[in-house]
Amino acid sequence: MLREELAAARDAFGAKDTRELNPLQMAYIGDTVHDLYVRSLLLARGMTVGRMHRQAVRMVSAHAQAKMLEAIETELTESEADVARRGRNAQAKHAAPKNADPADYSHATGLEALWGYLYLSGQTQRLDELMKAALSRTEELWQKQSSR
Repeated sequence: MLREELAAARDAFGAKDTRELNPLQMAYIGDTVHDLYVRSLLLARGMTVGRMHRQAVRMVSAHAQAKMLEAIETELTESEADVARRGRNAQAKHAAPKNADPADYSHATGLEALWGYLYLSGQTQRLDELMKAALSRTEELWQKQSSR
C-alpha cells in the first residue's frame, strides 16, 4: 500500500509544471532534500552520531543556507534563478526563527525552493552538481563554526 501511495505521489509531480508550484511548497520539499544531502555527507566522513548532529545543525542553519545560495548564484540558469528569487520573496505565514536573521531566512527559503524544484522536476543530476558546489564552497564557514 505504501509503495502505491509513493508511486502516486511521484506521478502527481509530473502532472503539472513544477515551476507552477507555490515556492513555499518547493521549499518544504527542498528542506528535506538539503537535510538528506548534509546527513549523507557527514555519514560518509565517519563521524560519531553526536558530532554529525552538531555539524548538521550548523550546515542547515539559515545563515549557512544563505551563504550556499550566494556561492552558486552565478551558475544558476535563468529558470533556476527565478525559482530561487520566488522562494526568497515568498511570504511565509510565520516569522523567521528568533535565532535567524530575516534576510538569511529568506535567502535560505530561496535555496530550499531551488532544491525542491530540481528534485520535483527530476533534475537530480543538476541538483547533485549544485548541491556539491554549494557545500564545498561553504565548507570553510561551517568548519570554523565547529571549532568554536
